[in-house]
Amino acid sequence: MPGSNFPLSVLDLCSIAEGATAATALHNALELAQHTEALGYRRFWVAEHHNMTGIASAATSVVMGYLAAGTERIRIGSGGIMLPNHAPLQIAEQFGTLESLYPGRIDLGLGRAPGTDGMTAQALRRGRTDGEDFPQMLDELRQLFAPAKPGQRLSAVPGTGLNVPIWLLGSSTFSAQLAGRLGLPFAFAGQFSPDYLFSALRLYRESFTPSEQLPSPYAMLGINAYLADDREQAHYLASSHQQAFLNLIRGKPGQLPPPTHDMESLWQPHERHQVMSTLSGSLIGDVEAVGGQLAELLERTGVNELIVNSPIFDQSARQHSYALLKRVTEAL
Repeated sequence: MPGSNFPLSVLDLCSIAEGATAATALHNALELAQHTEALGYRRFWVAEHHNMTGIASAATSVVMGYLAAGTERIRIGSGGIMLPNHAPLQIAEQFGTLESLYPGRIDLGLGRAPGTDGMTAQALRRGRTDGEDFPQMLDELRQLFAPAKPGQRLSAVPGTGLNVPIWLLGSSTFSAQLAGRLGLPFAFAGQFSPDYLFSALRLYRESFTPSEQLPSPYAMLGINAYLADDREQAHYLASSHQQAFLNLIRGKPGQLPPPTHDMESLWQPHERHQVMSTLSGSLIGDVEAVGGQLAELLERTGVNELIVNSPIFDQSARQHSYALLKRVTEAL
């Protein structure tokens, strides 16, 4: 059973709370990165989303530079860069620059989804939007990071020859199998896609081939977590995310709402089922309750690391939640 050294990491979507601005969300992200670094968290990742009024991390590599400049030890990464939105050369140059400035602290997590709606994906990609060319784009990107070969005419400067760890992210089985076949670490998006969790982990481990980057499978699981000093308060904090997802499925995405004690008045039974099913990969409660939930989760999945998303409306409550979660893992 994992103990005090079990790796915990942070996934921050840079949520914009109602009444706040993108600038506030980005400053809060840095404050949280500094806080979780002091607590001993391993990584702090931000995600690429576009045309979403409640998320401030669209320019993901720019946000990473801001976070890396304001921290000292915690690894800063993308969870993830949606590779088909970009030319591989651009990503190699961006992450090569980050690695050059903050050596040994940069992770490149990659996804193949657009991270947005179809119209915005078309505006970003100016071509195919199905992600079917992701394996070819990934191969091109990995070649750009490889050491230069004699006579090589195309190089990422900086980027070529730098050790930027690549992770594949997934919410189904496609990237799990690809990560296994290539010998790359794999991060599963259990925070919004719990149904495919066990099949994805199984396929990743079964298909794993050792590589120069990784000798054995390494799986990280994304979860949501809302911890407070008492269980009622924890469920109250979780209601902000529940409302945000309810608005999303209604086709009205927006900023992160303040929490409520009365979710039942806000959703219909079928909406409640959809929200709670999608967000079932969540830890909610006080230290004692979450301790039991977490021990069972780690026993069932056998993952090597957790990356935790806590979209909590109040910044101080969000920081406290991460502190309590760290206490939980130390007690396991």
